[in-house]
Amino acid sequence: MRKKLEKSDAEWREQLTPEQYHVTREKGTEPPFSGDHQVSDEQGIYHCVCCGAALFENEHKFDSGCGWPSFDRPLGRETVEEHFDASHGMRRTEVVCSRCDAHLGHVFPDGPQQTTGLRYCINSVALSFHPGE
Repeated sequence: MRKKLEKSDAEWREQLTPEQYHVTREKGTEPPFSGDHQVSDEQGIYHCVCCGAALFENEHKFDSGCGWPSFDRPLGRETVEEHFDASHGMRRTEVVCSRCDAHLGHVFPDGPQQTTGLRYCINSVALSFHPGE
């Protein structure tokens, strides 16, 4: 297991935009359909906006119609961690970056049945796309 990347609150605030900070460090959510990561055929990898860790592959992205980027699996089992989340009166599974604990979104069991059956519903502002990887 790799060592966690730790930064002070001030360092995160300096590095991230206010919206990125709110979503990734304060477990916020961007409005649906507001992100810039549309489904495309372009090969590439989505990285954590906080620490740069590779998280999701464009090949496993799909249009779920929910308003946020959706993937049927992370890049590898070690790239994300999942935690029980009972906030907002719901029972969900939170997804965080395993390297820096950035809040990414949630995973739900309503994804494509022909693959994993999972839908990793991820905030666009938590990701940076690296085409061609």
